[in-house]
Amino acid sequence: MTESKKILVAEDSSVIINLTKNVLLFENYSISAVKNGKQVLEKLAKEDFDLILMDINMPVMDGIECTKAIRELEDPKKASVPIVAITGNYKNYTLDDFKKAGLNDYVQKPLDYDYLLATVRKHLEK
Repeated sequence: MTESKKILVAEDSSVIINLTKNVLLFENYSISAVKNGKQVLEKLAKEDFDLILMDINMPVMDGIECTKAIRELEDPKKASVPIVAITGNYKNYTLDDFKKAGLNDYVQKPLDYDYLLATVRKHLEK
């Protein structure tokens, strides 16, 4: 049994966090959740993750800003963690904007959990 992959969910909605956790725990992933980009950076400073699900619209520090900060970290493992954007207002951003910020992929809200899972798997199996 390989140890479970660690996923950090950054999302300010408890409802979405809970639904996402339920879907991902079913796959035996180990989940941590935080409410904003600043907490993501604090959490990442203490531990490694295999993937980050990053809400774009969060208080304190949004997902784009946070992703850019992660990509500039000195630790190459942390700086290259796959980051998947979760976004409700993707119309304000193009895939190109996400790529420029350093995001690997995105899933739009309302979340399609099958698609979310497929996207998570795709990045974890690389």
